[in-house]
Amino acid sequence: MKMFNHAVCISAELLFLLYLSCLQIFPTLSRPSGADYLQRGWQRLLEEGEGCTDCNPEECPLPRGCLAGVVRDHCDCCLECANLEGQICDLDNTNHFYGKCGDNLECQLDMGDLRHGEVPEPQCVCVFNTAVCGSDGKTYSQLCKFKEVANAHPGANLTVVHDGPCESAPQILSPPYDIWNITGKDAIFGCEVFAYPMASIEWRKDGAEMLLPGDDPHISVQFRGGPQKYEVTGWLQIQSVRTSDEGTYKCLAKNKIGEVMAGATLTVITPDQLNMTGLSLPKPRDHLFEEDADSEDSDYY
Repeated sequence: MKMFNHAVCISAELLFLLYLSCLQIFPTLSRPSGADYLQRGWQRLLEEGEGCTDCNPEECPLPRGCLAGVVRDHCDCCLECANLEGQICDLDNTNHFYGKCGDNLECQLDMGDLRHGEVPEPQCVCVFNTAVCGSDGKTYSQLCKFKEVANAHPGANLTVVHDGPCESAPQILSPPYDIWNITGKDAIFGCEVFAYPMASIEWRKDGAEMLLPGDDPHISVQFRGGPQKYEVTGWLQIQSVRTSDEGTYKCLAKNKIGEVMAGATLTVITPDQLNMTGLSLPKPRDHLFEEDADSEDSDYY
């Protein structure tokens, strides 16, 4: 048994030395945050071959740059950097290679996007999915993201002000874009807005005081919530455009904190003018009408 343990220890040492030589050849393998998780995995493998010794906390190295906080090592003695959200982790205490997850994180098997024959990997997952408002006035998608920033900037003394997004003026994520079309065709402007509290959207045309659609039967306005949390999307549709519809149309989003505006121009030409130019109509953009299948996982903040 002693010879077997000795052989395991020698093999681990050889693998670790090989890894260190790779770091010298490919320095980009090290994490820019300063916490080298893979190197710690090889170090744990070496230590397992040696076994745990008496704990002397004063001899423990001081972990630095730990964005997810610190945890005890497998010997329950020294502190080391915890694993971040999305990093591979040790699912239970029978293995001590990848390490433990940090504050507010759990090690779970990732069963998503598996191809045939692939084995799911355990990853650190945040147990909180609610947005939080930081004392820096920024909204974080969940508590774990906030903790990463707070640990990266300890001198800023960041705190959570409240659950939910920070109140702020609207932001136009997807503004309307310029359109040119021929008479008789339809034109559609879209406007996607993020805000908390939720924003209302208005449509206006330069030179006209009245809100659209007004009493014009060939102009319609539609709204819906989404595609992501704290967002609203609006559309302005002009059916069978006429030359008199030319102009700049503006999306105005506002809530109790403030307002923001973005505009786009509609250019209308006749079929004869199109034939004279020899150009073809551009393909319409319809991405605003596509359902975002991953909206729950890619919320904007």
